[in-house]
Amino acid sequence: MARSIIREKSFAFALETIALYRELQSAREFVLSKQLLRSGTSIGANVEEAIAAQSRRDFLSKMSIASKEARETRYWLSLLQQSKLTPVDVNPCLIGVEELIRILSSIVKTTAETSGSTQNSKLKTQN
Repeated sequence: MARSIIREKSFAFALETIALYRELQSAREFVLSKQLLRSGTSIGANVEEAIAAQSRRDFLSKMSIASKEARETRYWLSLLQQSKLTPVDVNPCLIGVEELIRILSSIVKTTAETSGSTQNSKLKTQN
């Protein structure tokens, strides 16, 4: 199987999220940390599903969901950072999720553009 940067980065980010979750639990933050764990690990799960997609449309759908999960994760991390509920430093994870958002946005945009141009050419040939 070909090497997938987004697969590797989203998996590594999931591991970072789990480590941060444990740290937040130790600092007695139970509510936001659970939300963060769910969304942060969901990014990689959706990337994994996208890689095994049955069609280009399915791939685009799963990558779009991964992108949305990354944005949700950024929200929870920003909330933790700015609320100062705990002294735990979430900055490294914020930097990581920003990178994932950029990569996923690029994948979604490129896939949508190439899928759209393929469909547009089919329509033009039919007319």
